[in-house]
Amino acid sequence: MLGRHERKTEDKIRLFRSFFSGLPQVYGTYDLKTGRARQVKEQITNEVLLAHLTGKQSYGVYLLAKDRTRAIAVDFDTRDRTAPSEFVARASHYDLSAYIECSKSKGFHAWIFFDKQGVIARKARLVVQHILEEIEQPQTEIFPKQDEISANMRYGNFINTPLFGGLVPKGKTVFVDPATFSPYPDQWDLLESAKRHNESALNEIIEINNLSEAPQHQSPIPNPENGNRGTFSLPPCAQKMLRDGMSQFQRVGCFRLAVHFKRVGLPYDLAVAVLKTWAKKNRPANGKEVIREPEIQSQTSYAYEHPYSGYGCQSPAIEPYCEASCPVKKWREEKKASSSENTGKIR
Repeated sequence: MLGRHERKTEDKIRLFRSFFSGLPQVYGTYDLKTGRARQVKEQITNEVLLAHLTGKQSYGVYLLAKDRTRAIAVDFDTRDRTAPSEFVARASHYDLSAYIECSKSKGFHAWIFFDKQGVIARKARLVVQHILEEIEQPQTEIFPKQDEISANMRYGNFINTPLFGGLVPKGKTVFVDPATFSPYPDQWDLLESAKRHNESALNEIIEINNLSEAPQHQSPIPNPENGNRGTFSLPPCAQKMLRDGMSQFQRVGCFRLAVHFKRVGLPYDLAVAVLKTWAKKNRPANGKEVIREPEIQSQTSYAYEHPYSGYGCQSPAIEPYCEASCPVKKWREEKKASSSENTGKIR
């Protein structure tokens, strides 16, 4: 499964290192008997990688080096194949190649690789989070988990890398065909042909989808006691979603509304109360159930615990509610017009 064609060991290690490298002086691993994870503060040598590929000791990479990364991974912690398949398809919509790995436990990792220089991690995470929101999986874990290494955080978090020799024969830690979820017959051929992206590709996606942070607007807080009536200083799309309810993309809608509530300063418990009232107005299509309270709490908690500030204007969940009067829409149109004008002046 590792490869039909004969390759020298040093060539395999070189190829593997080119995809799965980050911090050079620390890596993660786990006990093969107990599964207990631990950190190893040692230089990542060829011997470390060889031990991984031959199944002697696993190697987990700390992808975040300062504020850059050479890969980004999404951890779908479930046997359900729908989400990773949708992620690959949606990434392809943006001309990003994502590769699914059957992880060591029950789920899947989806990897996107970047060129040797790496990319700004914040941009990669922003794009991947946008894709996850579009497929209604906003809470899925992303590695690296942070935008940069800070003074209070020396290493970040590691993720176990593919092709661990002890599990490859069992069909785990291998890359699989997103259509069939069968392992590729030659894993090394796949890696050699895997597409790597540069930062300009991320910049284009960020620009097209208006993912950069818009100016913040101080707003009055909605009052759940009045049945969500009255005028809120929320974007028109959010007001319309609250007034009319939604027929699809309820999870993304709930998450986005929670982000808006957090932005204007609404306490978490009141946000949940407003969203419970909102849910009663939803009329899901195709016989789907109305979003339930545990899911509302989960989506709201995630929005409040993480530093999301985007408006999601180009998301399929939000776009139908967009109105020309929206100040955020106007701001973005002015920014785009200004950018085009400045570009036209370049000679």
